[in-house]
Amino acid sequence: MSQVPTQDNTQPDRSAYTLSIDAMGGDSGAEVVVAGIVKFLKTEPRASIILHGPETVLNTVIQKRGISDRVKVRDARGVIEMSDKPSHALRNRKDTSMWSAIESVRLGEADVCISCGNTGALMAMSMISLRKADGVNRPAIACLWPSRNPQGFNVMLDAGADIRADEDDLLTYALMGTSYARNGLDISLPRVGLLNVGTEEHKGRAELKVAHELISRSAARGEYDYVGFVEGGDLPSDKVDVIVTDGFTGNIALKTGEGTATLISELLRKAFMNNPLSLFAALLARGSLGRLRKRIDPRRVNGGVFLGLNKTVVKSHGSADATGIAAALHLSYRLAKSGFSDKLAARVASAAALAQDAANEDMADQSAQGDE
Repeated sequence: MSQVPTQDNTQPDRSAYTLSIDAMGGDSGAEVVVAGIVKFLKTEPRASIILHGPETVLNTVIQKRGISDRVKVRDARGVIEMSDKPSHALRNRKDTSMWSAIESVRLGEADVCISCGNTGALMAMSMISLRKADGVNRPAIACLWPSRNPQGFNVMLDAGADIRADEDDLLTYALMGTSYARNGLDISLPRVGLLNVGTEEHKGRAELKVAHELISRSAARGEYDYVGFVEGGDLPSDKVDVIVTDGFTGNIALKTGEGTATLISELLRKAFMNNPLSLFAALLARGSLGRLRKRIDPRRVNGGVFLGLNKTVVKSHGSADATGIAAALHLSYRLAKSGFSDKLAARVASAAALAQDAANEDMADQSAQGDE
């Protein structure tokens, strides 16, 4: 097994981290966000929070919850609505809780930004404030997909940041997904697959075939294993750790998976409530059913990570409850402690430099052949 690069083994010399949270982006308001913060802080005694939103509202809520000693409130009275277009959000961003939360990260006051708000607006604002990392053309959203792997999840990207992705973008996604798998799931040598309509090399669009070659060539550096093309049925499998695709396909897959998980939960509940015998069977199988429910619970994987920016931003579901909010905060804190954003930027910049060197060598070879 190849050694993990030094840049992914270096831990920051710090013992406490701060999360910057948009209190007003979710469907259920600040009360639910604060309830999630309470659950999170109970298990992370060294964490601190900067909470962004209307000061008078937030102070009342956090004082009632008894967490005012660990939560600083940053007054921001404007709110980005779910229906707002990204362009409208950018024009009216300055006094909003979302913009304030992102700016705290840019200014170095916090390590990670978390918001339940409008995804398009959050990505647009993050790109304006935090900028893209060197070597990144299109940032991506990475999500965790329940799987048969020992860690319980696979990484999939892009989950909807951009509907387009050419072969170079897909290679960058593979590198960013590898870094996320290492730091988010503790996988030393991630296995990467490229999502396609079949596993045969002759299948798929032209850019997928080129990306297949690029990712395979990059894997020779020993930073990850490339398993080749994978299909939709492999998303929850144990044959791959990172699934790479464009944002259009990834977002449809993500929403389909979430809808299916919700349907299964509803059908199980109805099946065991229709008659007394079924209810009795449910009581006998309560432990097993509880474990199944936990495995497919979308709240456990709440938190899409924006990859390709100079700092880390995590997008929580707009409909997340306190459990879902806490899950997103735990993920954010784990990434902060690992120094994830710096490692990812270093990985992508290194790959971009190698790609440029290879391109220069190709041009030199072509020029030499022309001289002959």
